[in-house]
Amino acid sequence: MKFLRDLLDKQKPLFHKGGKFENLYYLFEAGETFMFSPNHTNGIKGAQVKDAIDLKRMMITVVIAMIPCLLFGIYNTGHQHFLATGQTAGLWDDFGPKLLIGLELVLPIVIVAYAAGGLVEAGFAVVRKHPINEGFLVTGMLIPLVVPATLPLWQVALATIFAVIIAKEVFGGTGMNILNVAMTARAFLYFAYPAQISGDQVWTYLGDKAPVDGFSGATALAVAYNAGVDGDKVTDALAEHNTALGDGMFSFSNMFMGWIPGSIGETSTLMALIGALILIGTGVASWKIIVSGFAGAYIMAFIMNLFAVNEYMAMAPEYHWVVGGLAFGIVFMATDPVSASQTETGKWIYGLLIGVLTVIIRVTNPAYPEGIMLAVLFMNVFAPLIDYYVVKANKKRRLQRATV
Repeated sequence: MKFLRDLLDKQKPLFHKGGKFENLYYLFEAGETFMFSPNHTNGIKGAQVKDAIDLKRMMITVVIAMIPCLLFGIYNTGHQHFLATGQTAGLWDDFGPKLLIGLELVLPIVIVAYAAGGLVEAGFAVVRKHPINEGFLVTGMLIPLVVPATLPLWQVALATIFAVIIAKEVFGGTGMNILNVAMTARAFLYFAYPAQISGDQVWTYLGDKAPVDGFSGATALAVAYNAGVDGDKVTDALAEHNTALGDGMFSFSNMFMGWIPGSIGETSTLMALIGALILIGTGVASWKIIVSGFAGAYIMAFIMNLFAVNEYMAMAPEYHWVVGGLAFGIVFMATDPVSASQTETGKWIYGLLIGVLTVIIRVTNPAYPEGIMLAVLFMNVFAPLIDYYVVKANKKRRLQRATV
């Protein structure tokens, strides 16, 4: 490490003011601070308020919280391939080959997302002459986790570039964005290239192998929606799918664990909850948004049960927690500290409405079977309005107390 430190010190004059590459100083500074702790202080005299947490530590904590979802998603990608092609029936059989297939599909998506977004961030840093922030550490991981493993890499790059520019940089960069950047990337893909991010054929990698008899590629959400249309009970439809494949793929416990087709990192409710514990324990994410998000989904699903006009509306409320990406979206997207509500009361309202809207969109709109994507983006837009009225109500109450 001393050799690398000495090498950077020799090159540093070239990037400082008056140096040959002074316009690229912030690129050099980003690489230096990524590898080493800054060797300078702020120079301010007197008492200062210091905290153990800063932007870099916060972003790294979120990335660490997503690692369980990433690792699970890598293995599940290979596992679903083996199930679909009839190569194995056991969950842990052929562990090595499954892991290898998952790595071959998922790692390139992660690398492309980081590379594409990183280049955009670097370009804006050079033009605006400001340091490269660590915000994209999280976004670069979130985008791969909310797309199918079969998504073409060029679409990953295009969606990442679009989201970073339109949802983030045009608003001023890290900390200024109104919309969640990763959800914006997924929305772009959904509307621009629906064939590669929706339907039954994109969630499971088949390669050059033929699927087994009875394989449909449908997600649990698709099975549940079709049951509502056809008049079959959702639980019966999921059970019939299990029988057709000869396994218990769509049992409640299996869906909670995440051994089902879906986007890379959002199938496992358990892994999302592990991430939630990390985020809540470190104080990075608001537990109020997470709790109210799950509560809102349950309450809305329960109301749907009372007025059920089809079997999808009659689906047990707890099933909405484990099908699709509700858990992942609430834990990692809804809690985005920039685009979420900032007031404590507003967080309860914000999370509750995300859960409510997710179920409404899922059950009533066949064009958007997932729901969490549009719910988060919609509430991102309304988060400032929620905070405005919460603050206004607080001011009104305080004024009334002061004049009594």
